Amino acid sequence: MPAPHTDTARPAMCLADEEIVSRILGGESALFEVLMRRHNTRLYRAARAILRDDREAEDVMQEAYVKAYAHLVQFDRRAQFSTWLVKIAVHEAFARLRRRGRWQPLDDASMEPRMPTDSSPDPEHQAFARELGALIESAVDRLGDGYREVFVLRQIEELSTADTALVLGLTEEAVRTRFSRARGALRRDLLDRAGAAASTAFTFGGARCDRLVAAVLRRLALAG
Repeated sequence: MPAPHTDTARPAMCLADEEIVSRILGGESALFEVLMRRHNTRLYRAARAILRDDREAEDVMQEAYVKAYAHLVQFDRRAQFSTWLVKIAVHEAFARLRRRGRWQPLDDASMEPRMPTDSSPDPEHQAFARELGALIESAVDRLGDGYREVFVLRQIEELSTADTALVLGLTEEAVRTRFSRARGALRRDLLDRAGAAASTAFTFGGARCDRLVAAVLRRLALAG
């Protein structure tokens, strides 16, 4: 397959992946750039999630694109092209971890993801703590009357159920019920906000996108 050129036709941006693949295989090799720009963020997120390193993720993306281009004829359309492409990147990322002895298989006996503990009060953690605190304050403020005060006393002030009931003039059962409901409401609120913000995480565009596309095109040109 000839190496792609960079004079990609603009209307191709509106074409489906599978149609672009067919046209590339038919000789319009420049259209491979469209596929790269379309799927850069998706590949970056997949590789970055495995490697936890920006530079290594970009290296994996390059390898994935070069391999995908070389084996484009093997795309059999049983899955979406994006799925086929991400699978190549994921395989390359895991292979890289195994070669370096950094891959630790997940223990299925432990279903809860464990976050590493880090008590160092560095500026980044302090800034994050302030932002998280403001987010929690905002979420607590939106709790309904009767729930907000129970949550603050039980969770933040760490009063016992009995003491909270005494302070608020409630039964202990009412405190337990309201505390449980308040925590559930807060969890849903924070998860909803996290979900809305998730689409902006680990993006791969602008100069980074241009740099990666140019690097892949140079490699394909040399290979051709």
